[in-house]
Amino acid sequence: MINPVELAGFVLSLAMVYCNIKEIHWGWPLAILSSLLYGTVFWNSQLYGEACLQIMFVLTAAWGWQQWLRGSASAPIGTDAEVSPAPFAKAKLCVSGLQASERRVAFIATLLAWPSLSYFLHRYTDSDVAVWDGLVTALSLLGQYLLGRKKIETWWVWMLVNVLTVGLMIEKSLWLTAVLYGIFAVLSYIGLQAWRRHEH
Repeated sequence: MINPVELAGFVLSLAMVYCNIKEIHWGWPLAILSSLLYGTVFWNSQLYGEACLQIMFVLTAAWGWQQWLRGSASAPIGTDAEVSPAPFAKAKLCVSGLQASERRVAFIATLLAWPSLSYFLHRYTDSDVAVWDGLVTALSLLGQYLLGRKKIETWWVWMLVNVLTVGLMIEKSLWLTAVLYGIFAVLSYIGLQAWRRHEH
């Protein structure tokens, strides 16, 4: 029997990814709602890393929503920024790629976060998939940060996260969610291609 909470999270999550691909900021409040629902589902399935990750998703979704609405880069007057009497105006946040140094920092941060999260889950919870859950959690945090900054590498990270999560959900018999993450994997590739057309 399908869990109605899981089903609601499923529908909202698909709508969220569609908005992300189309660069529609309403994807962020949808992310907040779906994260709250999935937090309950994962906690009840002893996926504590995934459950706690949903809390982080709620917080980063609020931050990402602000980033997308306000932008954060300064641009001279005469560019795509709105007209302003000040010498510089807030520019719309555009799709871009990470610099080589930023990629190294992201890789090292994830490499450090994975064993730390895995140890925490193994030591303080009754999780039976602590290492796997820790990896998915670390990568998801990276993906969420990159999405908030509109970095095109976010889609590569999410492709990996989604493939790993399919296996994790099957292990926990969350079949609908396994299907969802399979769809997410395909949508991540579509998102990558869509953002490549707008990359600066």
